[in-house]
Amino acid sequence: MSTADIVIGVDMGTTATKSVAYTVDGVQVASSSQGYPLEEPFPGHAVQDPQLILGAVYETVRAVVAEVGVDRIAGLSFSSAMHSLLALNAELEPITPVITWADTRASVQAERLRASASGLALHRRTGTPVHPMSPLAKLIWFREQEPRIRQEAAFWVGIKDWIQLRMCGALVMDHSLASASGLMNIFTLQWDEEALGLAGIRPVQLPELVPTTTVLPELTEEAALATGLPIATRVVVGAGDGPLANLGVGAVRPGVAAVSIGTSGALRVAVERPAVDPRGGVFCYALTENRWVIGGAINNGGVTLEWVRDEIGASPEVTTAELLDAAQSVPAGSGGLMMLPYLLSERAPHWSSLARGAYIGLTRAHRREHLVRAAVEGVSLQLALVLQSMRAAGLEIDEIRATGGAMKHPLWTQTLADALGSPIGLLESQEGSGFGAALLGMAALGLVESIDDAAKYLPVAETVRPRPADAAVYRSLLPMFDELYDALTPTFQRLKRLAPSLPLSN
Repeated sequence: MSTADIVIGVDMGTTATKSVAYTVDGVQVASSSQGYPLEEPFPGHAVQDPQLILGAVYETVRAVVAEVGVDRIAGLSFSSAMHSLLALNAELEPITPVITWADTRASVQAERLRASASGLALHRRTGTPVHPMSPLAKLIWFREQEPRIRQEAAFWVGIKDWIQLRMCGALVMDHSLASASGLMNIFTLQWDEEALGLAGIRPVQLPELVPTTTVLPELTEEAALATGLPIATRVVVGAGDGPLANLGVGAVRPGVAAVSIGTSGALRVAVERPAVDPRGGVFCYALTENRWVIGGAINNGGVTLEWVRDEIGASPEVTTAELLDAAQSVPAGSGGLMMLPYLLSERAPHWSSLARGAYIGLTRAHRREHLVRAAVEGVSLQLALVLQSMRAAGLEIDEIRATGGAMKHPLWTQTLADALGSPIGLLESQEGSGFGAALLGMAALGLVESIDDAAKYLPVAETVRPRPADAAVYRSLLPMFDELYDALTPTFQRLKRLAPSLPLSN
């Protein structure tokens, strides 16, 4: 009888890779994490060294294998940050750094394409918003700005594709990450001819498309030696971290949404067929062949409160929690003060890099507590706009599960429940994308019946219900909050043109 009862979820995030070992009944038995820098060598660039990420994968897997014992490992399964792009030469070696989702160098190209006649159609066909994060927009930038690299590049891949090429010798891209590239038709699961034409590349320059449950060939000698695993170890290709985060909190049944607020934020719901709302306010990314995730990510979550703490806090010693405690005394609506929390531009549901933050309605009567609460409300209202777009796509949502560091404070959880107008379920544990990757791997390897088993591992520990009076306040504010974006867009555009002549410091 086999003793192999553990799958390692390898979660390659923006700032670290974490490998976590789970038994088939969902118990975490070991974990290891290793960080790496996100470099910003030029304005708008946000890149990483692929070799450092490969080293982090090898090191963390090796540490976990050493802790639990090689005989218990049934396989590996991968999660990856979405929207990355990496150019390879004919020898399959990187000739660019990893260009991450946070890279905004393609803002001009994205805004131009988004405003064109084909912009919305591309979004609805590929599932990926036309935004600087998209590999499609980045490829257009390379075509226009870096012809030498475009000429030298034999292949264009994501970071997970290259890692798995090194580990298993196969150049493939799963349908989940491909659905986040802006290059794949989500209805045919083939590369989109118009998108490739705009990018100036051919299908042979892209990896082979495969389902997320695909089991890759055996490990290379390099990978086996680096991880301490046998060459015959099974590796499941895995998916993007967004869809896997839904799986990792048990939100995989249609109607169950997952909301998260960490540094950024997101709201996503699983469905059985791909769809995008008529205005293009949401993304649509694959999880498996019959399960898709629709929703939106926002750039400004907990980072908004970090800025408030650093720049508005009474002293450097004041913590975010203390600011939130004080802000609980302020009634919903912050005395007529609204914050557009676009400190890092914004994604859903407007998908434009132009946005800038703003306080609206500020008077001398407002105090620090009002500014703090308005920031929490601004993030929550932005997620309410995402929920509005999801419903416009025809989605019914009857349960919302919440994760993320912000959920530790009651002001966040209560404001979010009130702004969304829905009960929020808080989980006993918040396993996230790594657990989602492990569960997907277990299903692919036949160790569990299906990914729907995820919910039984993740019971709701507490439910935060909306307060009727406060929910009514946010319903009245939401249309104004939405209108402010459109009203200020001409100002955002003018400020962007003037930005080179308006430096932050001397």
